[in-house]
Formats: sequence, structure tokens, C-alpha cells
Amino acid sequence: MNLSTQSPFSSKASQLLSWGHWFTFANICLALVISLGYLFSDSSPKTGMGSIYMVLTWLGHIGFITFLSFVLTVFPLSLIFPYPRHIRGMAAVLATLGASTMAFDAYVYYNLGYHISSSALPQIISLIWHTISSSPVVATFLSGALVFIILSFELIVSNYSWKHLNKLKELTFGKFFTVILLFCFASSHLIHIWADANFKFDITKQDNILPLSYPTTAKSLLAKNNLLDLDVYEQAKSEKLKTTQSAYLLPKNLPQCGTQNRALTDILVFKNNAELTKFQQSFEIPLTELKLFLQPTSHQDAIFNLIYGLPAFYKKPILEQKVNPAWDTAENALFIDNLKDFQYITSNNQAPLRIVAADKDTIARPNSKHIIALALAEQQAIPAIVGSVFINDKKLTNANHLIQPMDLLATVINEYWQCDKLVAQSLIGKNIYQNNDDSGINYTQGVFIAYKKDKITLIEADGSYKNISAAQGFVLDKKFDVPFLVESIKELKRFIGK
Repeated sequence: MNLSTQSPFSSKASQLLSWGHWFTFANICLALVISLGYLFSDSSPKTGMGSIYMVLTWLGHIGFITFLSFVLTVFPLSLIFPYPRHIRGMAAVLATLGASTMAFDAYVYYNLGYHISSSALPQIISLIWHTISSSPVVATFLSGALVFIILSFELIVSNYSWKHLNKLKELTFGKFFTVILLFCFASSHLIHIWADANFKFDITKQDNILPLSYPTTAKSLLAKNNLLDLDVYEQAKSEKLKTTQSAYLLPKNLPQCGTQNRALTDILVFKNNAELTKFQQSFEIPLTELKLFLQPTSHQDAIFNLIYGLPAFYKKPILEQKVNPAWDTAENALFIDNLKDFQYITSNNQAPLRIVAADKDTIARPNSKHIIALALAEQQAIPAIVGSVFINDKKLTNANHLIQPMDLLATVINEYWQCDKLVAQSLIGKNIYQNNDDSGINYTQGVFIAYKKDKITLIEADGSYKNISAAQGFVLDKKFDVPFLVESIKELKRFIGK
């Protein structure tokens, strides 16, 4: 094809390309404004270099993806179909679609902590439904107004830049702006390479804040949530990133559960499986065995789960301050029997719930309606292990999902005592009868644990992770499930003080 300067086709294509540069410039400015929503979604960097990197990557990355969108859409259309009026209209529609998508993605990220993806579809649908159902008129008006404003902006910019193209060509700041964006794009990537090599987590934890940027890793996800232990990750460094474990916020204004009699429940905790087997054989009525019992191998962490219904993430501040369980009220009393690390908890032997360190001579209280018996896991290097727990509840015979010590307490309070609101506001454990999504979380020995159905994800304090099968125990080769793990960490930090 002959694109000489005398060719009308060449002239139109050249003008459209020149117009496209200014149209793209305006859209970069719009995208920078919309993308501020991503930056406001997370806490500010704590170091000067982290703040500099945030600004550089914001300018460089947003400028790059906006320009790339122009190159992949408007640019080829301008060459194939060089009719100014039609191209300008199509460009305005395409730009409106792109800007609206970014605005929606920023809204999703602000509320959920991750970007739009197929794996996050159930959570995104739930967010949309909650937003619309809470205020349908306002939500419809705001979303419609936003799209209308963006479309109006695109049409105005498109027409203005075409009509004043000759004047715009005389301006020189466009080249200066381009140089700045190129500098920001290149320098931000160089800084990230340096930060990744030198463990500067104030920088690398910003991965995946902006759309289509660095993918989220276990390391960056933990660093972002202050769960990465730098002493473990790099012993030679003097810097230590303290987790927020010292900020447990005791729930207040908990609901009352009525004055009805509580069904007496005994939870017997044996030292090993041999003693548990002896108790089971001596018990008059056969106990129901639940074979997918996931518990920490740290005995103190397992018992803490059982008493407080919380992960050991909160253990340090609670033990230091000797805080009674939030659910332990006058009507929901607890009797701690022979558990030396938790003797500070106020209790009496007439309480409806008894948790006892059992041995071969231990028996359940004669009038206890519910008996739960378990053995502490053998202490070993791995943070958690799947075993069995026994309960005198035949309704649970067909239970085939993972259960944790926290869930046993939640089941007692919710199912046996009918205090569901108390469980929702003070525990992280779930009622065994109602865990319909077969998911849960825990935290022990610096390891974050999240499971869904048969897959257990273990994220170490140094950022390494692995997926294992709960039933079979072998390692699974599955990708890092960002939406699920972000939601899991939010649940873990639910009782963190502000």
C-alpha cells in the first residue's frame, strides 16, 4: 500500500494517529485519577523509599497500561478504518468501557482486597448483590452517573482534540510528559528488582495493588498484612517486622443468650492416643468418630483454640493480660480443670462447660449430656496434623469435612446452647453443623493455615507455602488462591484493635 504524503488515506491516518496521542494523554490523566482508589485502599508505606516507589509505579504503570490499551485498540482501527468521525466515536466508547472497568475493579479492590478474576467471581457477585440490595436506588444512580460522566468526558476530549489538533501539535509539554512516564516506568521496575533482592518488604508488599501488575505471592501477602517474620526470612538482618498480635480487641456488648439451662458438656483432652483409646473403650455408649480433626501440634495452641475459639494468633496478648474468654459469661460459665497454662481463668466446677486435662482415671461428669474426647497431637516439626475426635452425638456420624478445636467450642455454644449470635461476635470457630462452605483458618507456630474442603494451605513465616490434601496428606500442585487467602487473613485479623 502506498502511503505517500499526497495520499488522502495517508493524511487521514496520520491525523488520526496524532489525534490519538492527545486522546491517550487525556485518558492517562483520567486513569491516574481513578487509580487513586487503589492507593487509598491500603495503608501508606512506612519508609521514604516505599513512598517514592508508590508514586513512581503509579505514574509509570497506569500510564503504560493506558497507552498499551490505545495501541491494541484505537491504533489498529485508525490504520484499517481511517474515518475520523467513526474512529473518534468508537474510541470514546472503548475508552469509556476501559475506564468504567478500572473504576469497578478499584471498587472491588477497595472492598475485597483483590482484583477482578474468575476465581473471585462468587465474592464479587456477593459484593454487587450486597451493594445493590442495601440501597438499590442510590447504587443504580451512582453507577449510571459515573458511566455517563466518563462517556461525556471521552466525547468532549475526543472532539476537542480533533478540532484543535493543529494548536495541540504546537505544544511541547507532551514530549516532556512522555519522558516522565517512561522514566517512572523504568525506575519503578529497577527499584522493585533491588527491593526484591534486598528484602525491602515495604516496597514488594505493594505488588498487585495496581491492576495487571506483579502477581500476589505468599510473601507479599504476608508482608502486606504484617504477618511476615523477617527474623525467620533472613536471620542476618537486624530489622524485625512485628506482627499485630499484641493488639487483641476484646469484643464488647456481646448479646445475651437467655437464662435457659445449659446442657452440661465435658471436653476431655488426653495426652496421647493410647489414653484416648482406653477411655473410648471404657465408655458405656459407642462414641462417634470424626476422622478429619485438624489440630496444631503445639499443645498450648490446641488448648488455646479449644478454650477461646480463636487461633493462637491472639494467644500472646491474651496470656500476658490473663484475659478470660469473651464468651465466658455468668450463664455460659467455663470450668478449667487441670490445665496449668490456663488456671488464671475464673471458673467453678458447676459450670455448664468443663474442659479437663484427662488421664486414664478421668471420667465425665455423671449429668453431662454431651461428651467430647480428643488426644493432643504428637509434637513434631509440622505445625498441624489431621487426626480424630470422638463425640457422643450420632447426628455427626456422616460429617466428612475438616474440624478444628475452635469448631468444637463453637458447636457447644451455638448448637447445644443456642447462642449463635455470641459465636458470631466472639469466636472464629464454626459450628460443625453449619460449616456449609467447608472452610476454616488457624495460626500456629508462626504458620498461617487456611483450608477449603480437602485442600489445606500452609503459609510459613518466611513467605513459603504449600498445599496439602487433608485426607491423603500428600502435597498438591495447585496455584496460589489469592481471593480465598485474602478473605482468610481478613477473618484471622477480625479481632485486631485499631
